[in-house]
Amino acid sequence: MPDIDIRTDWRGLAAPPAEHVAIALGRANSRVIVEVDAPFHGDPPPPAPPGPTWELWEHEVVELFIAGPGDHYLELELSPHGHHLFLRLRGVRTIVERDLPLRFAATIHGRRWSGRAELDAGLLPAGPHRINATAIHGRHPRRYLSWLPLPGSTPDFHQLDAFRPARLDTAPIAPGSPDRSAAP
Repeated sequence: MPDIDIRTDWRGLAAPPAEHVAIALGRANSRVIVEVDAPFHGDPPPPAPPGPTWELWEHEVVELFIAGPGDHYLELELSPHGHHLFLRLRGVRTIVERDLPLRFAATIHGRRWSGRAELDAGLLPAGPHRINATAIHGRHPRRYLSWLPLPGSTPDFHQLDAFRPARLDTAPIAPGSPDRSAAP
């Protein structure tokens, strides 16, 4: 599975190193592991307790999109405060299932945060897969970062044609994971 380094804004312009986000993807048995290392920008948490949170994209968040053939895809949103949102979509922004099962924990370490999410690999859309990852923070101005540049005059992260092919069926477990023995 690929490691993802978000180093540009949504248009593909270089972002300052203080905004760079690293995402490591891996597999452990029947689970997909997503590990995030990101700057903490100090945005306030959502008003709900940590856990599944609707409209998380309105807050400081790192997002991972995983698409299959056609218009089937997953959107995983992770926040430094322990909130998350996990959606299944069919068609651009057409949610067919929300609050999919997910284990997620996040820790803020001064000016950075780290998080680890685990999801059942059976939730992935059929392959071949395509992915993109994004990060959003700030209020005025709001900052939109993307692993891959996206066309258009405003940030639109649901452009499946801009996603990059990725093999998600086999890969080593994400770095820093305690269960390296499960890697294929």
